[in-house]
Amino acid sequence: MSTFVERINQADLWLLDRVFQPVSDRLPEKLPSAELGMSLQLGAIVFFLAAIVILSISGYASIGDSVFNILNWVLFVAFYLAIMRMRGLVKPGQTNPLRSMLFGMRPLNVGFLIYSLWVGVTGNGALMLASLFMIVSNMIFTMGLYFVSCQPRPPARRRSQSRVELRPIMGGLRD
Repeated sequence: MSTFVERINQADLWLLDRVFQPVSDRLPEKLPSAELGMSLQLGAIVFFLAAIVILSISGYASIGDSVFNILNWVLFVAFYLAIMRMRGLVKPGQTNPLRSMLFGMRPLNVGFLIYSLWVGVTGNGALMLASLFMIVSNMIFTMGLYFVSCQPRPPARRRSQSRVELRPIMGGLRD
């Protein structure tokens, strides 16, 4: 019988291998999954900042809440920069080292996503816009983590530039 943690890890690997990896394999060659994942994470940072601004302008966040949210945003940015620096480790045709490095981070973000969905559904109408931005931010960030963790495609084979000219064999069939 497997433990709770093993079940979570199995669900994480299933989600990575059965949902995100097939999507990653079908992306255009000019857009590798690591680039898409980093773009999604940058978008999540922008949405999170928009939610902080909405809360601050509307007056729903006190000074302490604003400082806490800004510190969370700084952690988002620091995590993004760390992944950006480690992205150079991902090489086409080799195992993605970020897959194992982010092994505990992916299920944790799925948990935060579920929690933000619950808060968004049960929240009152005045905070719905900020909750919507937080939900979108968490969803985009989680998707970005999974895309960054996908295996890169092997390098494409180059085609020969020379062309072979085919000529009919003497005595063969003619058109």
